[in-house]
Amino acid sequence: MNRITLRSPKVALWLAVSAGLLLVIGANAHLVYMAVISQPECVTHARLGETAPDGARFGAARSSCNPQTR
Repeated sequence: MNRITLRSPKVALWLAVSAGLLLVIGANAHLVYMAVISQPECVTHARLGETAPDGARFGAARSSCNPQTR
């Protein structure tokens, strides 16, 4: 059987560095893609100037959700 052997340690090093860079670039591209296409649902939170609804412990600095009437 023929085995593929690397003739130089430099070739192995360059392949490993290239593979690592491709992995990092791919992971970052996926992160940016998911951040752009995702729109999280509105969650219950305390709005500025309002009393906190049941269970709301956090308040958004600038809410992008419209208040819903119940």
